This record gives sequence, structure tokens and C-alpha cells, in this order.
Amino acid sequence: MNTDLPAAAPPPPPAEPLGRRIWRHPLTALVTGLATFAATAVLASFAVRYLPEGPVAAIVGTLLTIGLLFAAYKLVIRRLGRHRHDDLPLRGALRDSMAGVALAAVLMSAIVGVAALAGVYRIVGPGTTSDAVELVFQAGLFAAFVEEVLFRGILFRWVEEWAGSIVAMAVSALAFGAAHLANDNASWLAALAIALEAGLMLGAAYMLTRSLWLAIGIHFGWNVVQGLVWDVPVSGFPLRGLVDARLEGPDLLTGGAFGLEASVIAMVLAGATGAWLLTRAVRAGQLIPLGGLRRVSPASG
Repeated sequence: MNTDLPAAAPPPPPAEPLGRRIWRHPLTALVTGLATFAATAVLASFAVRYLPEGPVAAIVGTLLTIGLLFAAYKLVIRRLGRHRHDDLPLRGALRDSMAGVALAAVLMSAIVGVAALAGVYRIVGPGTTSDAVELVFQAGLFAAFVEEVLFRGILFRWVEEWAGSIVAMAVSALAFGAAHLANDNASWLAALAIALEAGLMLGAAYMLTRSLWLAIGIHFGWNVVQGLVWDVPVSGFPLRGLVDARLEGPDLLTGGAFGLEASVIAMVLAGATGAWLLTRAVRAGQLIPLGGLRRVSPASG
């Protein structure tokens, strides 16, 4: 007869203290991340106000703000929450950001091309480089880095950990679109267009790579190519490009004073690009289920 007794089950691990559970909750991380972002923005605004006006100030102010926010992200934001993850890794940063710029350049050029074929966009002469610094550094680098850290690196990330990818996509896209209501020549239709095209595309880029660099590259390329290369208003701001161009025709095709971003052309082409990126992310196993919390590893391709 076998008299051996079964081994006793190991005791369950001790319950995590309530305070630690609250601190590591994704909503706590979200609030703390937003507060850190706001504090960094205030600090940057104090620093740049002492710079003299002009192109040099735009360049220095942009680089200073990005540097402060990068430091705040590395020191504080990436350490928040239960599933710590660095969305701004140095490895792969150049590759992913340049891939994003290339994708955006092709996409925006295709949008302009369709508008030209539809007879609503035409080049009437040479342009100017007078707004080049503002387009590259403020509409480009500043907007791309700062907005992607806020809307994808903070808002999307922790809403996704808390409620899943679908909810995070909806919340971040709508917030991103609503933020553009403060722009010149904005409308509710323009905000909805931004949410549908850019919100989906940039959120999917983040999901696919689990890094902000691809989204930053897309955002930068989108703004710079449409404004500097094709002389199209950037989210409602009529900056001057290297060519002198005109948008004339139905608002549905031109986007009105807001620019092609609010047109059905951009909604269809950019929306399709976002759907393609999202499909790739889902196939790579990067979709967090509704209401689910799990650690997501970076995509391999």
C-alpha cells in the first residue's frame, strides 16, 4: 500500500496592498501622466518666453520643449502603471520615424493627386521658403512629438490597459479630433475627419509597433508634406509652401478653409491606410480585448 501523502499546495501569494494597487492602476497612471505632461508644458512655456522672436526662437523653443518632454517621459511617464513599457526606445527610432515620414509623404501626395485629378487643386506658380522653419519645426517636429506623447503615449496607452484597444482607439481619436476645434477655420466636420483619419491611423501605428516613433514620423510627414511641399493648409493654418497652389471647389472635396484634411478624399485614403495598419496590428497579436489587461510585447515586423 502506498502511504505517501500528496504534497500540500503552496500558500497563495499575499494580497497586494490596496495603496499599491491604486497606484499601479492604469487610470492612476493616466492621471499622473497627464499631470506630468502639463507640468512639463508649463515649464517649457516659461523657458521659451524669454527667447527673442524669429526663426531661431522657433527652432530653439521646439527643441527645448521636445527635450524637456523626452526627459519627463523617460524619468516619470514610462515608469507608471503595472505594465511598464518604454514607448520612446532609442533602438529603432530612426528606422520607424523615417518609415512614418515616407508613408505620410506618399499618402499626402496621393491625396493631393486625387484632388488635382478632381479639378479642385492646382499649382499656379512658385512658392516661398518664408514659412519653412515654422512648418518643419512647429507644425512638424513640435506637433508630431508633443501630440503623439499626449494622445498615444499617455491617453491611448492607459485607456487601452484599462478598457482595451477598441475603447482606447475611440477615446484617443475623438480627443485628438476635438483638440483641433481650437484651430483656425475649424469645424465639427473637420474635427470628425481628423478623428476618423489621423486618429485611426496614428493609433494603429502605435498598436503595431508598441512605440511612438512610427506615429511621430507619420504625423511629421503628414504636416510638412501637405504644407511645405504642396501648399495646403495644415489643420486650418494657411502656411505658405514651396509652390503657390489653390484649392477651389466643393468643400466636400477641398475641405474648405481647413484644408484637404477635412475632405472626403483624405478621409477615404487615410482611413484606408489606418485600416491597413490596424489589420496588421491585429494579425500581429497587438489587440487588447475589451476590458482586458495583459502585457503586450513589441511587434516583430
